[in-house]
Amino acid sequence: MSVLIAGLVLFLGLHSIRIVADGFRSTLISRMGEGRWKMVYAVASLAGFVLIVWGFGQARLDPVVLWIPPAWTRHAAALLVLLAFILFVASFVRGTRIRAAVGHPMVAGVKVWAFAHLLANGTLADVVLFGSFLVWSIVDYISLRRRDRAAGREIPPGSMSRDAIAVTAAVVLYVAFAFWLHGRLFGVRPFG
Repeated sequence: MSVLIAGLVLFLGLHSIRIVADGFRSTLISRMGEGRWKMVYAVASLAGFVLIVWGFGQARLDPVVLWIPPAWTRHAAALLVLLAFILFVASFVRGTRIRAAVGHPMVAGVKVWAFAHLLANGTLADVVLFGSFLVWSIVDYISLRRRDRAAGREIPPGSMSRDAIAVTAAVVLYVAFAFWLHGRLFGVRPFG
């Protein structure tokens, strides 16, 4: 569990610098240069992500069961994760009404993804991993929206055709992930 926690502290800590110490971040960027900052940030984030994956895998070998979720939670999680995929993909497709309505669809997608996994899983490692991501995404989303309002930033309304592109791409990715990749990567097949 300690490797998982170390990975979460590194990964989510890095992703929280702008929330808690934006001035410090700006100072580092001015000293290092934007390119070097991005490189250090990416390498450290990747290291944190590797520790999360490794630590979660270790924790799953000797699970501490806190509760056994009812069967319906798996179905609810499957639908919620589809919504998370749509939000995530919409963050990469410019000109969507989804982006205009949500503001920060990637972070909103992380919230939905984490909540879905908390709903359908009941081990201590699940609570630590998905709970951490849920709390972080809520705090980050609030911070991002406050920053948008302070800057007077508005996202122009998008078009239905751009939404259709985002939703179609998300459904294709979701089907591939749910029916093939999730089982191969994590050993859990959401649909059997």
